[in-house]
Amino acid sequence: MRSIGEMSRDSGLSVSALRFYDRGGVLVPAWVDPVSGYRWYGPEQLDEARLLAGLRRAGMPLADIRLVLAGWSGADTDLVRRLFRAHVRRLEAGLSDARGELSTLRAFLERREKPMTPPRTAAVRLTVPAPELAAALDAVRFAAGTDPELPMLGGVLFDIEGEALTVVATDRYRMAVARTGTGRPADSRVQVIVPSPLVDAMRALVGGEESVHLDVDGDRVTLEAGDRQTAGQCLDHEFPDYRRLIRLPAGRRALVDVATFQKAVETGPVRTEEARGQDDTAPDLTMLGVTADGTVVIGEDGDDDADQVAVNREFLLHALAAGARDRLILEIGAPTVPIAIRRPDDEDTFSMLMSVRLEN
Repeated sequence: MRSIGEMSRDSGLSVSALRFYDRGGVLVPAWVDPVSGYRWYGPEQLDEARLLAGLRRAGMPLADIRLVLAGWSGADTDLVRRLFRAHVRRLEAGLSDARGELSTLRAFLERREKPMTPPRTAAVRLTVPAPELAAALDAVRFAAGTDPELPMLGGVLFDIEGEALTVVATDRYRMAVARTGTGRPADSRVQVIVPSPLVDAMRALVGGEESVHLDVDGDRVTLEAGDRQTAGQCLDHEFPDYRRLIRLPAGRRALVDVATFQKAVETGPVRTEEARGQDDTAPDLTMLGVTADGTVVIGEDGDDDADQVAVNREFLLHALAAGARDRLILEIGAPTVPIAIRRPDDEDTFSMLMSVRLEN
């Protein structure tokens, strides 16, 4: 007999998923201790659990999974194969429909594009205090993307408008924004995406206390610090409209001591789920909540008054480190809304983490 923890480890299903399938009558334990409530599974149930895990990864509806498991236990291989074929046909039809819809949307997008000179073709020269630029890059660099399928996210957006330089990075699952002042107002808004290797070279150059000069000329950007400089080509892509993405509904706020909170996150309970739409891996998730009185709750067994939001624990720790403050504000809304991590003394520098939709 296997305990629920051993069954989770051997089958690839999380403990919470096994409980869910037990309650739904899909995979019922062979025996439940009437005193402790502990679930125990028979040796023959491991194959069923592995089959169930594979079917869920393949996106099969739960109703069909019930039939597959029934056919499996009854050695009705013909039924199982028919259900497999039917699911593959559904997936192929769905993929075809999705391609058709996306093709229509691409045509719609092309019609909306205006034949205007993109912001990055303008030329501008800025003077920026080196410590401020260094701090801004440190605050956002962790969130830059690495997915080759999304090259427009493989760097940091430099958004120059008026007397402000805003730097933004996102990999879809987290976003970081920071702002610094410039020596003089720009004549027009200019946006360029600086590739991550060039961002790192810039950061290495701005280690002093003097001001540096930033030049943008078409698709080329140059940073000068005294008699040293680094330069390179910008990414030839359009960055998402980050201003729309940062408009979050108000959530509950809590001021946290960063060192204490980091330790609590590192040592606190985690939940491992299939992170749909993120990777093929299952990251450790931290369940967070803020109660009405401003108390931070970590873990699923927290106060019922706190809406629990699941976030990637590694991403959370990165954001806390990039916050570069002894105290930070944690803002948490509904479970489907990103959480925000803000500085108490700087409203223009913050990061956001997408919540993770749990399997159940």
